[in-house]
Amino acid sequence: MKDVLLVGGGKIGAMITELLANSGDYRVTVADHAADALARVRPSERVDTLKLDVTGEAAIGPALAGKFAVLSAVPYRLTKYVARAAAEAGVHYFDLTEDVRTTDYVKKLAAGAASVMMPQCGLAPGFISIAAHDLAGKFTRLEEVRMRVGALTEHPTNGLKYNLTWSTEGLIHEYLAKCDSIIEGRKRKVEPLEGYETFTLDGTDYEAFNTSGGLGTLGDTLAGRVRNLNYKTIRYPGHCEIMKLLIRDLRLSEKALTRIFKKAVPLTYQDVVLIFVSVTGEIDGELRQESYVNKVYSREHGDARWSAIQITTASAICAALDLVASGALPLAGFVRQEDIALGQFLNNRFGKNYKSDRLEALWRQSAQ
Repeated sequence: MKDVLLVGGGKIGAMITELLANSGDYRVTVADHAADALARVRPSERVDTLKLDVTGEAAIGPALAGKFAVLSAVPYRLTKYVARAAAEAGVHYFDLTEDVRTTDYVKKLAAGAASVMMPQCGLAPGFISIAAHDLAGKFTRLEEVRMRVGALTEHPTNGLKYNLTWSTEGLIHEYLAKCDSIIEGRKRKVEPLEGYETFTLDGTDYEAFNTSGGLGTLGDTLAGRVRNLNYKTIRYPGHCEIMKLLIRDLRLSEKALTRIFKKAVPLTYQDVVLIFVSVTGEIDGELRQESYVNKVYSREHGDARWSAIQITTASAICAALDLVASGALPLAGFVRQEDIALGQFLNNRFGKNYKSDRLEALWRQSAQ
């Protein structure tokens, strides 16, 4: 039984707790500064709670004593406090951040760390890099890698055609921060909400546009090998234009947008996560395109219903932890998501949650 500290008892933290505690191999201490978040933690003999302010160094250090790992599910602005404490304590570290600057900070901490420092362990960044890197590895020459992910309501009814499914702070931040990409062989920063495109899948129309963080470390990994590499968020048509109106025309701040979304946009657990990766290049001298497509829907787990974004995000970080615990990944230093093989991930007991019960979870298709 390995003891782990989970910092952040929100929607994703609840799913992480459920998965790890029910596996029989992990004892979880859920830490949060909010008493109401801790009150929602489902009681179990393998789950404890701890009121904790991660910005207080005197508090987080003792909380890490005797722990095998710490998992950070806090808003991006707090992640660095958890990472620093983990590096100092020599405790394995995993997070869900989509913030590029935070990941750069974790990478610096990892240079002298005696434990694993593994950021971006969620869906995007996270699993999307594992899938894209796996496809890219089949090619002798890479032309383009396109990574697309959307956490969408199954039944859109409002003007935004969107409901909240995960961290509101994280959502707004990725609409505002610069986005990493590779264009014509050069690493570039591009604007969020640009790069607009549309496509149809299974009879449903979608739009996609630049958002920050989803590329993860794959830009560094494939630099010098790929001509074009980009990540975009998937939404139903019309969402991007409304966000541009709010951000660029009305000039609403990050704080104001977060407050408005929390008050006015309903939360839903009836969602679908759409994952789409397309790679173009040469295989044995032939120009080819191959794709990975996956839809994961909300479902029952135990005696509760969990959203698709909870399932995919929590399963990804739990799989990363599990692979380190089993010795399948390095045990010290900076570990990238693409260091995990796709088959290794999908065969993991937590990674198997990416196999959908309503659509075949993995299929690859060569372009005709």
